[in-house]
Amino acid sequence: MRIVVQRSKEGRVVVDGEVTGKIDKGLMLLVGVTHEDTEEDVIFCADKVSHLRIFEDEKGKMNNSVIDAGGEILSVSQFTLYGDCRKGRRPNFMGAAKPDQANELYEAFNNRLKNNGLHVETGVFGAMMDVSFTNDGPVTLIIDSKE
Repeated sequence: MRIVVQRSKEGRVVVDGEVTGKIDKGLMLLVGVTHEDTEEDVIFCADKVSHLRIFEDEKGKMNNSVIDAGGEILSVSQFTLYGDCRKGRRPNFMGAAKPDQANELYEAFNNRLKNNGLHVETGVFGAMMDVSFTNDGPVTLIIDSKE
């Protein structure tokens, strides 16, 4: 499982002209699932995201998690995170999980975040989405359960 984590001042997802997810301060997550992922990867990634200390405390030091900061999550499925661009000019997406497996693990990931006490908004799995957000910092990190 691969997650691009971006600290955000605000974010939203629009599908077919309708807002499907919207947050204020929090984390914008792009979530990729590979065919090797299991429930263990879901738990590792969701818990890492929930407790990652990338929000500033009263002294301006990155010491607080999204939970500590009272932030929200905007989670967007992103199979292209497993695009292999090493050969040729067209990415190979064979590393991405099949839609049924990917959606099941993506939903489990979002549910684990909710169980950790976070408010989670999402896009629509498999849809064409317009995603916008304001990166705060900028702070952008990658979490990969296999590395």
